[in-house]
Amino acid sequence: MGSNKMGWLATFTVALAYSLCALPVMCAGFPAGGYGPGALQPNLYGATCPQAEAIVRQEVIRGLHTDIGFAAGLVRMHFHDCFVRGCDASILLESTPGNTAERDSPVNNPSLRGFEVVDSAKTRLEDACPGTVSCADILAFAARDSVALSGGPRYDVPGGRRDGTVSLASEVADNIPAPTFNLDQLTQSFAAKGLTQEEMVTLSGAHTIGRAHCTAFSDRLYNFSGTTGVADPTLDPPFLAQLQRACPASSSNGGVDPGLVVPMEPRTPYTLDTLYYWGVLRNRGLFNSDQALLASAPTAAQVWQTAYGSYPWKLRFAAAMLKMGQIQVLTGGTGQIRAKCSAVN
Repeated sequence: MGSNKMGWLATFTVALAYSLCALPVMCAGFPAGGYGPGALQPNLYGATCPQAEAIVRQEVIRGLHTDIGFAAGLVRMHFHDCFVRGCDASILLESTPGNTAERDSPVNNPSLRGFEVVDSAKTRLEDACPGTVSCADILAFAARDSVALSGGPRYDVPGGRRDGTVSLASEVADNIPAPTFNLDQLTQSFAAKGLTQEEMVTLSGAHTIGRAHCTAFSDRLYNFSGTTGVADPTLDPPFLAQLQRACPASSSNGGVDPGLVVPMEPRTPYTLDTLYYWGVLRNRGLFNSDQALLASAPTAAQVWQTAYGSYPWKLRFAAAMLKMGQIQVLTGGTGQIRAKCSAVN
């Protein structure tokens, strides 16, 4: 295990010593006027399952000791869940003989990871508090804990999401922003979910952790604009050479081995920081959608301000994650509390 990983793991105890809502600003995104019937509630399980969030956090820590990449995987899984049918844990449902579920869409498979963390937490919660904690809430809590344990902001997450019963692979591609998107497409995709352009740029910072399959950006290396053998001229030349070594072309048309992966941000791949924005400023964004953030004056200014520390990115990231976690949630009598996250009751 490298020094980066050891340093990351050493933050576990320190991170857990803090309250997840230690500062009022970390609760940004909660309704100022309180909660009405059927709305998400802070500390929802305080009376019915007081150990719920601690159990989820323990399983996230356990999972990250097994594979440190699960942190990025759980954050991404929460995002992919909320952008398709809302935050209803439909991403966790397995395919059946008559239906291909979201998790088996080419957009999600094989790139999504961390399902076993959610499953382990659910098994323990069903033993402790049967039929109480939804899979959708477990995923929201796990994403929050992954952010905090990766050096990101600590914030509280309201509970009360219920689990959906439908999961269709056919709905994924139309709802998840593609790595090839330009700025207009990104803005429209996030706006369709009630998120602003500023929140889109803020949430893009999650690309500072995790990995990407070479197939997601190989056209920028070998087939730019559909021209075989041509690389994206906007890519920083040393970075382009680095990516071509990591993702060598395996065919004359620029195809690459689908199993090859690279870190999203190679300098601190396990730390949620703002180096991603430094990379974008230097034309080292991995995806076209990353580099697209410089395509307008307002978004470019936000990237610059975040990179140079004059934009309160961690606070805004916490608020944007909270807002995203409330997209089209099922509450009250809608949906169900699954007994097993991978299957409907």
